[in-house]
Amino acid sequence: MSKDWGLASTLFRLGKTRRNLLLATPGIVFFVVFFAIPLISLFLISFDKPSAGVVHVQWMFELKNYVRFFTRSLYYEAAIRSAGLATLVSLITLFLGYPLAYVIAKTVNPNRNTLLIILVLCAMQLDMVIRLFGLMVLMGDKGLINEALRWFGVIGDEPLPLMYNFFGVVVGLVQFSLPFMILSLVGVIQGINPSLEEASRSLGATRWQSFWKITIPMSMPGILAGMLLVFAISFSSYVVPTLMGGWKVVVLPIHIFQQIAELGKWQFGATVAVVMFAISVLSMLIYQRAAARASGGRA
Repeated sequence: MSKDWGLASTLFRLGKTRRNLLLATPGIVFFVVFFAIPLISLFLISFDKPSAGVVHVQWMFELKNYVRFFTRSLYYEAAIRSAGLATLVSLITLFLGYPLAYVIAKTVNPNRNTLLIILVLCAMQLDMVIRLFGLMVLMGDKGLINEALRWFGVIGDEPLPLMYNFFGVVVGLVQFSLPFMILSLVGVIQGINPSLEEASRSLGATRWQSFWKITIPMSMPGILAGMLLVFAISFSSYVVPTLMGGWKVVVLPIHIFQQIAELGKWQFGATVAVVMFAISVLSMLIYQRAAARASGGRA
């Protein structure tokens, strides 16, 4: 009897495994075809000898492209600028998004909660280019901000440099990625048991002490997810630095576009893309380790 039961249990597990594999097959195939294969192809092309207009893999395995990247300040400074910009935007969106996410998560009234969620989602409904053009109307040399400051006599004829610089790119990236941070935090904050804060208050902790000792550490998974998502969006952004930076804030995606679309140098463009991917993955691993330590392993 026990042998029959064990055989039946084994067959059940095998059937469940096959069913799960069958359900996962479409996603796995899509991932392999549209992510793994292109990424491996870029990696192989980056080791080929620079040849304008040549797209296919030549199997040369040379390091000339990587030597060029790391020996010319134009490129490795762009890598540092891209990582620093993405880190700064992640911190700003966390600072701005956490209070709003906390308010949404703690709003008990369903109508008010729905309204706040809709306001956040509304910012994601418009195309990114349209939203950036709106920012350009607001922050341009003759935009609403500068014209209002001139009208009030705060500034003279010289406008404030709000665009086509590092500041403009930061504002554009924050405006674009802020909803992603908020949505990453809302669910995690809602999942925090209110009795934990009540217990800390009953033991003599103030409201702020409960917030910093209970709420912030418990919401670390959402903070980590939001910051990693915003970092990835900001680090790989091409449209925002182009429109809000006016080609003056050169980041790695701009170099990739110039090398491939303008010069036809797929090999060096692939090298920049591979370095960009490596920096992104390394930065995320480092941040995840640091966040896990800071939260006591909850992230």
